[in-house]
Amino acid sequence: MDAYVKTSSAVHVRVSSNLNSFSYENKFDKSLTVDGLKRKLVLITGCPEQFMEIEVFSSDDKHLFNLNESERLIGSYQLDDGMRLNVVNKNPQSQENYTDVSQVEKYNMPDDEYNKKRNTVRSFLKQQKEGKYNPELEKQKQEQARQNAMINEEALKSISLNSRCEVTVPDQMIRRGTVRFIGETEFKPGIWIGIEYDEPYGKHNGTVKEVSYFSCQPGYGAFVAPKCVKCGDFPEMEIDDEDEM
Repeated sequence: MDAYVKTSSAVHVRVSSNLNSFSYENKFDKSLTVDGLKRKLVLITGCPEQFMEIEVFSSDDKHLFNLNESERLIGSYQLDDGMRLNVVNKNPQSQENYTDVSQVEKYNMPDDEYNKKRNTVRSFLKQQKEGKYNPELEKQKQEQARQNAMINEEALKSISLNSRCEVTVPDQMIRRGTVRFIGETEFKPGIWIGIEYDEPYGKHNGTVKEVSYFSCQPGYGAFVAPKCVKCGDFPEMEIDDEDEM
């Protein structure tokens, strides 16, 4: 029987990059083309494929050659286990700061390719029929949002600045105060009502994230949805009033 040498169909190498200080152990099929290898290295290093150059180093870290021929199989190169592939980003804009990830072009996997993969968040949600993959639940959420918008719009008609009010927020005690703000805010979309409470039941002084909407004592200010506010002749509560409620 003739002796023969069995060669592996894959090569085990380390991957490094001038974009960061880490190195990774990886296995690549020798049937990959250089372009195919680059697409895999995009996910590992973050280097854009069009700016990528692949340097090959020996196990004792001597530079041997570069992988430059796009359609050539990597198995046709003298690649051995233990070698290192160093990914160099040749983008001129990233030469000054290799650690600035804002300069790295993000890889966006096409939807049809992502849909074919298993064990992803999307496949789990589809299997469990959760989130947007539960049409009935999404329909209920949209209907609830529509109803809330209508209720808030109707409530706004009876709310005016500097009016006394009673505030009813789910799972909280009823509170009284004065309307100090009506309108849109920068911290959350929609119309919000700024309240100056009679007691320190609030969260701020009318300023949220360095934006001042109204002014009151610290801890007396709050923002609530219009549907939680009822304006009217509401005097400040006395201790006896609270005991009776």
